[in-house]
Amino acid sequence: MPSHSLARIAVDDIEIIGYSVAGEETVVAVPQLDVCFDIGKAPDQIIPINHVLLTHGHMDHAAGLAYYLSHRKFCGHTEGTVLAPVDLIPHIRQILDAWGRLDGTYVPANLVGVVPGDEYKIKPNLIARVFPTKHCRGSVGYSIIETRRKLKTEYTGLTGPQIVELKKQGFPIDNPMEIPLVTYLGDTKYVDFSSLDYVANSKVMIAECTFFFEEHLDRADAGRHMHIDEFGRLLEGLHNDHIVVTHLTQRTAIREAKAMMKEKLDKDIYDRITILMDRRSMNRINNKK
Repeated sequence: MPSHSLARIAVDDIEIIGYSVAGEETVVAVPQLDVCFDIGKAPDQIIPINHVLLTHGHMDHAAGLAYYLSHRKFCGHTEGTVLAPVDLIPHIRQILDAWGRLDGTYVPANLVGVVPGDEYKIKPNLIARVFPTKHCRGSVGYSIIETRRKLKTEYTGLTGPQIVELKKQGFPIDNPMEIPLVTYLGDTKYVDFSSLDYVANSKVMIAECTFFFEEHLDRADAGRHMHIDEFGRLLEGLHNDHIVVTHLTQRTAIREAKAMMKEKLDKDIYDRITILMDRRSMNRINNKK
């Protein structure tokens, strides 16, 4: 399906690709983690990714679902998995059935309805955790979390065979660990996410900041989007190493948005920000080190 050329930025060893302009298209993928947040118009680069994590059903975020799933079949991939707010699943199924009739073939899909608090295993050591956002009915965000197990301190001096023997005897020798890697808010008004540890301490935060000028405060409120004044409040309570900004309105040029961020945000926060669509700063995160 025709789409825009995708921006690419590198965050340490994580590559993020995508396109996000308010009301036009939003698709943000992390190929190494095998996830795509929202689908936009389903650009070809994301077809091999096995998991689409849909935050809500608005057209600019969800229009490409049928194409993504159908094209995976055409390319010989296994059926794609789509996580979406549970209320959307029957409607998505209807859309796929309709497209199947138009196309003359069945569109295979693994559709998973989710609600806040749900977890879904992406890989054996990687889960997607769902949390609520404030945009439209049922809208959600996702955190991708690496799971590990850490040996309990009382066993750190033991040899390998001793640890194996304890495991055979059924002793719990380790504790579970969670390492939040990437959080994606999708579209949302301001919410205090600081109480969600996996959001507050996610290595990478991908968050919308749609509006910047004072005269756009009413637009932000009406559309339940983030204004720069709210965006600053959001980030003050979080501890993310990197912040990727999405969903700017076309009413604001990127140079204007950057200038206003620099003016309104603390320097420590501003220095951690990269705007996804600012192609001139694609390598900016790596260059900060």
